[in-house]
Amino acid sequence: MALYRKRRMRTGIALICSLAVTLSVVPSYAADDIESLENQTSALEDELKGINQEILSLSDEISSTEMQVEILNGEIQKTTDNLQEAEANEAKQYEDMKTRIKYMYEHGNATLLEMLFSAEDMTDFLNKADFIENLSEYDRDSLNKLKEIHQEIADEKTALEEQQDSLTDLQSSLESKKQQLQTKASETSTNLDEVNQRLEQARKEEAERIAREAAERKAAEEAAAAAAAQSSSSGSSSSSSGSYDDSVVNGGSVSASSDDVTLLAALLDCEAVGSYDAMLAVATVIMNRVESSSFGNSISSVIYAGGQFEPVWTGRLDSRLESGPSSLAMQVAQDAINGSRLAAVADCYYFLYAPSTNRDGINIGGNLFFTSW
Repeated sequence: MALYRKRRMRTGIALICSLAVTLSVVPSYAADDIESLENQTSALEDELKGINQEILSLSDEISSTEMQVEILNGEIQKTTDNLQEAEANEAKQYEDMKTRIKYMYEHGNATLLEMLFSAEDMTDFLNKADFIENLSEYDRDSLNKLKEIHQEIADEKTALEEQQDSLTDLQSSLESKKQQLQTKASETSTNLDEVNQRLEQARKEEAERIAREAAERKAAEEAAAAAAAQSSSSGSSSSSSGSYDDSVVNGGSVSASSDDVTLLAALLDCEAVGSYDAMLAVATVIMNRVESSSFGNSISSVIYAGGQFEPVWTGRLDSRLESGPSSLAMQVAQDAINGSRLAAVADCYYFLYAPSTNRDGINIGGNLFFTSW
């Protein structure tokens, strides 16, 4: 709709300009009207230029917001999956502990004493005593771990609720900005229609020629737009979620400090499952951005760019940096900095959690990789 309005605006401006040129040859009795209309046309052109610039800026902001919303949706689904797995592990641990406590309660201390006094020698006696003591310590540790799991689940749920609130705010902001854009475009279109009507009344004898020229321009714009849309559609065919080229190619090394290696490794632990290919795919996207003029020119500037990677703004990256990256992530990070790239995603700059999107792309390790947003 915004594109259609802009086409109407451009056509209207061209129509007004054509009329202004033609009006220079009409009798002088309409000179005052022509000058007034030309002044209004000039004012409208300036206003339309400002609106077009505002539309362009607002479109970029809306696109950025929508990207963050889609990323956040993927992370919410990922968090929900993780919560379900954690709750299942908690339930199993709780049932195992209940079974062991029930056994000890039913058989009492007599069983433990019988175990001790059945020892064949002092060494056997001490080993069985250690076993009983370790069993008690194991129960205490299990209870403490159970409490920790409960706390982790509560924290995960809190984080999920905060992300959902953030998503709601982003969506509300997006709708508000769209409404403002539609209102401004409608007002400007109304003003332009009024000027067109007054020009038509001032030079009725030129209406047919002007209408013909305007129709030709509009048809040319629509044909160009249709051709561009067809070209874009044919050029954006999807890739598969099946097999992929898992070969490693050399994309060139980059200069990086030990802190850059650790930062990249921590992000890989947050964004990819524990396999070499999955981590190298994410690392390839990061390195592609470092080498592109559209993103930051360093690992840290790419990772910390606003609204790009969920672990940055939710705090998961800081937590991983504090606990330390895995050895596999450190290896992949160093390989990527030295030049290793996964061939399947060598031209990709974006990825999302695969179950959260229906985009076309390459599925590696649960993430879907694609070239452009």
